[in-house]
Amino acid sequence: MHIVTFTRSTPDTTAKVEVNGKGEVTWGDAATVVNPWDEYSLEEAIVQAKNVGGKATVIAIGTEMHNEALKHSLAMGLDAAVRVWSDGLDVTDSLHWATAAAAAVNKVGDVGLVIFGKESVDTGTDQHIYQTARKLGWTMLSYVAKILELDAANKTIKVEKVLEGGKQVLTAKLPAVISVMKGINEPRYPSFIGIRKASKAEIPVWSLSDLGVTLPAASTQLVGYSNLPVQEVVTEIIDGATPQEKAEKLVEKLLEAKVL
Repeated sequence: MHIVTFTRSTPDTTAKVEVNGKGEVTWGDAATVVNPWDEYSLEEAIVQAKNVGGKATVIAIGTEMHNEALKHSLAMGLDAAVRVWSDGLDVTDSLHWATAAAAAVNKVGDVGLVIFGKESVDTGTDQHIYQTARKLGWTMLSYVAKILELDAANKTIKVEKVLEGGKQVLTAKLPAVISVMKGINEPRYPSFIGIRKASKAEIPVWSLSDLGVTLPAASTQLVGYSNLPVQEVVTEIIDGATPQEKAEKLVEKLLEAKVL
């Protein structure tokens, strides 16, 4: 069985992201990192591929910026890495992204399972995951906390999902697309040998023509970026002889501000 997972490079979560004078998003000299949620999907792809005696491939969609995430993935132990990119591919449009992702999965061939991290921290969305599953026509299982069983022979998967206030155990036919949660595993650190090997790896790039797909009409339009407005915050300490007196003063202020 072939297992595919996706990743991307994102600004470090401690980086100061802002819009410069040219209207471009920048994070200065801060390094990029693997999308934090992808650490868990990468690890799970490695583990599950090993358990079924299969192969795990990682794919990134976008510019050369994402090569670092792919090389990190190879250093962790993924078997192969591919980047998808063509001029005109708008990665901010989730439908464009999903179209390219599904075509890449089909090109890999013999894929039984696609594993995603919960979401992308830089875009703050997971809709591309569901759209990829729809494009493939495969079962979608989200918020997976544990893969209980992956049966390559019978082509089934049994998972434990996280629900609000509980858990749910589901069995589905393969092929399937899943998104995994943070606690599903403990991501490994790349070994020194793995890092050296990955640093020399040549990442193949598949174009849309290689994938044999035509992008749909863009469903969104990126108008531009702008910095968040500066907020002025005034802090006031409420005095009072007793907690009750302080609470009464606080309520009065909230009523005056029409918060209550």
